Amino acid sequence: MNKLLFPFVTCLFLIVIFSSCCTLKKGVKITEIGICTSFTNGEIMRDAGYSYVEEGVSNFLVPTKSDEEFEKILEKTANYPLRVVVCNGFIPAKSKCVGPNVAQLQILDYMKIVFRRAKKAGVEMIVFGSGGSRSIPEDFSRDIARQQFVDLCKKMAPIAKRYNVTVVLEPLNSQECNFINSVAEGGEIVKEVNHPNFRLLADFYHMKMDNESPNNIIKYGGLIKHIHFAEKEKRSVPGTYNEDFRPYVEALKKINYSGKISIEAQWIDFNSQAPIAIKFINNQITK
Repeated sequence: MNKLLFPFVTCLFLIVIFSSCCTLKKGVKITEIGICTSFTNGEIMRDAGYSYVEEGVSNFLVPTKSDEEFEKILEKTANYPLRVVVCNGFIPAKSKCVGPNVAQLQILDYMKIVFRRAKKAGVEMIVFGSGGSRSIPEDFSRDIARQQFVDLCKKMAPIAKRYNVTVVLEPLNSQECNFINSVAEGGEIVKEVNHPNFRLLADFYHMKMDNESPNNIIKYGGLIKHIHFAEKEKRSVPGTYNEDFRPYVEALKKINYSGKISIEAQWIDFNSQAPIAIKFINNQITK
């Protein structure tokens, strides 16, 4: 009888082990970790194990400059090992998304240049934080401002699709902006815009600053396309104060997040901190 049971028990044991492995794999499937920085840091990043660079729209896509100047930047990037696949700092503060001086037509013309150049450069995502542009002026109706913003984004999304770019809306903490301060608030706007090329970003730093629950990552998980990562203390590089991000990482596991993670932080010594930061993030993910 024992001889008959042994193969069965062994098989059952292997099934349990395999199932456990599958459960682990079913969590966060991060294949790419990047840094919000200049593409000229590409060699340091590659050596530390990073996969891509998140650049700035104004620095990399230079939408206010000529095509010739943009081409020179593209030529320069060929000398560096990591691709720029995400850009942030989307709309200049002087171009207002909301309020009595809303500049919708100007912004739409501007973003067409951004998206066209993004496609040429291989940029897949544009982060829409732009707190200065979207801040609601004092005494202006929040309801009207919200409608102005949604209307702009509904016009923006099809243009982004035309150039194979996804715009990700970034909620900012209430000390930096007075509009769209949580994943929940951003998620409701993304739902209203209702377009596959307009998605949501969750930034752990901004969430921690306003004590936003990680449960909102779960609630709006189907909309989240990108993650920003920094410690709450002084917006430090991950691993500086060894803050615990496990509740946020567990939320990512529950939604089977498989997108990118970018470090958006205040660097003191890029060369020495870059290897520590990626190790810290990987340790948090695998715990």
